[in-house]
Amino acid sequence: MSDATAVGGGIGVGPYAELTFDADGDVDPGSQDAVSALEATDLLVFAHGWNSDRATSTRLFDRFYAPFPGLVAPGVRLGYVGVVWPSIRFSDEPIPDFDPHGALAVPGHGTALDPATLRALGEFWPGRVAELDRVAELLEERPESPAAFTEFGALVRELAGLDTVDPADAVDAAVAAGAVGAGGARGAAAVPPAAPAVPAIFTEDVLEVCRTLTEGLAEAGGPPGGAAGPGLALGGGLRALWSGAKELLRQATYYQMKKRAGVVGERGLGPVLAELAGRRPALRIHLIGHSFGARVVSYSLRAVPDGARYVKSATLLQGAFSHYSFADRLPHDKSSGGTLRGMQRKVDGPVVACHSPYDSALKVFYPLASRMAGDSAGLLGLDERWGAIGHDGVQAVSGAPRLTLDAALRSGVPQAGCVSVDTGSVVRRGGPPSGAHSDICHEELARLVVAAGRMGR
Repeated sequence: MSDATAVGGGIGVGPYAELTFDADGDVDPGSQDAVSALEATDLLVFAHGWNSDRATSTRLFDRFYAPFPGLVAPGVRLGYVGVVWPSIRFSDEPIPDFDPHGALAVPGHGTALDPATLRALGEFWPGRVAELDRVAELLEERPESPAAFTEFGALVRELAGLDTVDPADAVDAAVAAGAVGAGGARGAAAVPPAAPAVPAIFTEDVLEVCRTLTEGLAEAGGPPGGAAGPGLALGGGLRALWSGAKELLRQATYYQMKKRAGVVGERGLGPVLAELAGRRPALRIHLIGHSFGARVVSYSLRAVPDGARYVKSATLLQGAFSHYSFADRLPHDKSSGGTLRGMQRKVDGPVVACHSPYDSALKVFYPLASRMAGDSAGLLGLDERWGAIGHDGVQAVSGAPRLTLDAALRSGVPQAGCVSVDTGSVVRRGGPPSGAHSDICHEELARLVVAAGRMGR
């Protein structure tokens, strides 16, 4: 029996174990024990982004980890960890060369929710069958009625747990400052966990929000599964705006995942790794995160004790959080810093932010949603304040170099601090609305992790 089979079926490398958290950041004790038992000099800890089930996450870990055994030096004994946490991926968001043929939404499905996505939403929001059925009915029928949009908006708020929050508390101060930090973030620049932080995207006029999101879909290349058609044309009537309504539902799941990612990282993964390092001080830990998983591993740095040196690298793949997160001072507000300011100094090695211009999810929808969260006026006037770290890398951090992927692989990355690496040479495939957001299974990216962790031959 191979190491991989012994500790985690479905993974072609080993030793491997999965570390499982619930939505509150509580770890499954059995999975924690399995990780503690891994024999390794270097532990790779990879947190997925949005995935609809555990099987999808495991397959992603398998694909990403596959090149590593042939890349590391002879004295390096790798242990592999997959961080599994409650998230969701709409099935019309394909992972290039990953999803089997026929597993995605059928082209031409339009705004209707396909069965796989509806099942995933039921697991993501348990006990909300009636609300989800009505949402699905509205998206399929696309009634030309303002009242229907009002009803849809109310249902989305209820599903996201926002129906009991006073709309007057809608503005998330951290997002408005350009540092997206709700969802368990603590610190001088963060919104306290108990503070209401409801993005205006869920409180403003539903028709205007859906119109803005419909236009965003057009900018991103059209809706999933086919040509834009009349549904994205300005002046196409109310029926045209249901594409934006479906995107509003998608944004509600992102809102929930963003909050969960911060909680899982700071209150779950961080303490688990600190405890592990306390018992095994020679173990070298390398953090890897994709999308909201990059937020998970970044927020885990808050739990690293002062002076600890067990985290040897952090590689953020298409990170779905603010590009100002690590900044000591925000360019547009010198009195505030990013929600993760200084956290790069908790890493005894580099924090590598991989970004790609072909990531439509982060290029279009992240800044759109972020601006709508903090500014209800001029929704389409996007600027650099609202950028994601996975779109254009680390911003407003002094001495943080910017490299091409080729240069990083040829000459290496700095031994400490933040560095941005343009991975658009490989992270470039994927259809609307997310573009190349999930195109991360490449040997070049595995080589970058090895370089960051100083594990190479």
